[in-house]
Amino acid sequence: MPSPDKFPTTPDGRYFVVKGRLWRASNPGLASDERQRLVDALMKARREVAAALKARDGNAQKAARQAVDEAKRALGERGPVWWQDGAPDFNRRMVANTPYADWFAALRP
Repeated sequence: MPSPDKFPTTPDGRYFVVKGRLWRASNPGLASDERQRLVDALMKARREVAAALKARDGNAQKAARQAVDEAKRALGERGPVWWQDGAPDFNRRMVANTPYADWFAALRP
């Protein structure tokens, strides 16, 4: 999960904010060893994307991007939401256009 000093996390822990945009946080219910395994897989896949781009290998790039997506879905950052209260998903939305707008505005001096 990103540093709270650099990327504030919403009070409910569902999102962190980067450049005014909400990004879904990983599922806090994952066991620490499972989370680490998935983060390791994500980082490996991201390195593979970079290598494929550098090599201009479209097939490798497609496979690496799919591996990134699979890891992010397993972490709960994409796909079905990990919370159970029926609240909508605001992933990738500008925080100012969500119910978190007042919370975020209050963070700024």
